Amino acid sequence: MDNFEQQTLFTDLLPPVAQISKRRKRYEAALPTGLPEFKVVRNQRRRRSMSAYRNAGVIEIHIPAKMSKRQELEAIPEMIAMVLRREAKERKSDQQLLDIGLTLLKKYLPDFSTTPASINWRAMNERWGSCTTVDRSIRISDRLIGAPAFVLNYIIFHELIHLQVPGHDDQFKYYLNRYEDQARAEAFLEGFEIGCQFGGSGVMSAINI
Repeated sequence: MDNFEQQTLFTDLLPPVAQISKRRKRYEAALPTGLPEFKVVRNQRRRRSMSAYRNAGVIEIHIPAKMSKRQELEAIPEMIAMVLRREAKERKSDQQLLDIGLTLLKKYLPDFSTTPASINWRAMNERWGSCTTVDRSIRISDRLIGAPAFVLNYIIFHELIHLQVPGHDDQFKYYLNRYEDQARAEAFLEGFEIGCQFGGSGVMSAINI
């Protein structure tokens, strides 16, 4: 079946692209501005309950399949606020991050003479962490807020090594291999990145389950 025949056959079944685009713009215009990236998942098995959590950087909001659009629009800001409040409670302070770093340094790098002066969160989408040797400061991507401890510790440990080893040569790998959860943490981060690539884009995408 060529493209012309397909278009003729499905014209009555699928709304025009322009109509879908207009509907989406009306939907987005009804939402508050400045919301973080999210997607709505309509679940046939849900009757009344809703849930929300962050998956690969995107907040997933699970709602009953039969919920009206008006109810959905009302629920989205509330569910996002719930996730952000939960994450705020889980967010470790800069002092807690520094304490983790000093503990890891003592456990895995007792032969290091350089200690971090500060470790803090930073908005970073391209990197998990960074280190400046001049002032001995370490920054951790805020995408890791709420991540498992073994993952956060791995990134902090990675940056601690950079306090004395600038590159990723054999010496760096020698130190990095001291962290026993290295493979597990890297697998988690790889899955996280894949999820960010395929977990949805734009302001909203709806899925039916």
